[in-house]
Amino acid sequence: MMKYDWNEFTLRVNVNASETDIYKAWATQDGLEKWFLSKAEFTQPDRNLRERNSFIQKDDSYVWNWHGYADYIGTGEVLRTNEKDLLEFTFTGGCVVRVRIKQEKGETICELTQKMPQELIEDKQYYYIECGKGWTYYLTNLKSVLEGGLDLRNKNCELSKVVNA
Repeated sequence: MMKYDWNEFTLRVNVNASETDIYKAWATQDGLEKWFLSKAEFTQPDRNLRERNSFIQKDDSYVWNWHGYADYIGTGEVLRTNEKDLLEFTFTGGCVVRVRIKQEKGETICELTQKMPQELIEDKQYYYIECGKGWTYYLTNLKSVLEGGLDLRNKNCELSKVVNA
């Protein structure tokens, strides 16, 4: 029987796009809204909103909304960026997400690692499973949008319990 490390998971997807295009998809409001969120707002430490196409920076805070989840608002903080191939942010349940973009065997890889800092194993398992499902779908949508422009998200808020919302 396979033994899981419930403390973190890593998901990887190869994307036929440049490292710069993948980074922009993760690190700008416009980029995130093309494949992941219905709305992504970043506030700078001086309390001014970051411009839609400027790269997020360490210590920015965010407010996120998703298609299909009108009542859910995600908030968090940007922990680290390098404006090239690495960013890290807080996520739901106190989790921390790191995104790395790299070249491997002639392919551009987008790698996402989520760490679960919760004390209780049941909480770690919940975020491992539920966030793992969500990130698997959204990484697939990232690939689809960047490679061909097809956005797979359900944008009908009246339609629920579908895998693409």
